[in-house]
Amino acid sequence: MRSQVQNSPFRFSLNPEPLNFERLMSFNMSYERLLKIDKPFFTQYDVAHALGTKLASAEVLCSRYVKKGLLMRLKRGLYARTETLSHLDQIDLFRIANILQVPSYISLRTALSYYGITTHVQKGFFESISVKRTKTFDVGGLSFHYIKIRPDLYREFIKRDGVFIALPEKAVLDCLYLASLGRYDLDGSSLDLTMVDEGMLADFSVLYPPKARKYFEGVYAKINRA
Repeated sequence: MRSQVQNSPFRFSLNPEPLNFERLMSFNMSYERLLKIDKPFFTQYDVAHALGTKLASAEVLCSRYVKKGLLMRLKRGLYARTETLSHLDQIDLFRIANILQVPSYISLRTALSYYGITTHVQKGFFESISVKRTKTFDVGGLSFHYIKIRPDLYREFIKRDGVFIALPEKAVLDCLYLASLGRYDLDGSSLDLTMVDEGMLADFSVLYPPKARKYFEGVYAKINRA
């Protein structure tokens, strides 16, 4: 008789529902404490510190929040709250771009738009220069694109507001150089070169091979005639 009761599909534990409710409450309370992390994006170390738990537990919890859609995994060990990701300001998004692929710096049309050199604004699309690989990361409706460049040309960028970004003149030359190789689509008529220092543009251009410099001169002349 005892065997039949144990194998019965109608057997039940004494208190199943409170256990599930307690887990749910703990899950929600942990997320509420996580909301107090005053950073646009954060690591599992930040989560462990905020919850007063071990790193391994924080990693498991973050994975659960990602599955529930509460967190967005930017890269391994780096997260952002799903509800706030699309509302981050430009500088915070630039910082994310710097972190997703290291080393890299903001350049091309993203930098040109930031400096007011082009009228083409790319909403939700961020371009960077890297020495590692050409790659795109799509995260939460945002796209972070990296284009590989020769190591000797990975220069002439600054750190501003915690962001590595090309100088205006270097952003222009990055565009033109990649366009000269057929690796980038650039509308020269959209550039306002009155916003750049012609002397610095000339100085930086000597870093590039003769074929590229000839291409620069042709585009520059066409813009000036327009």
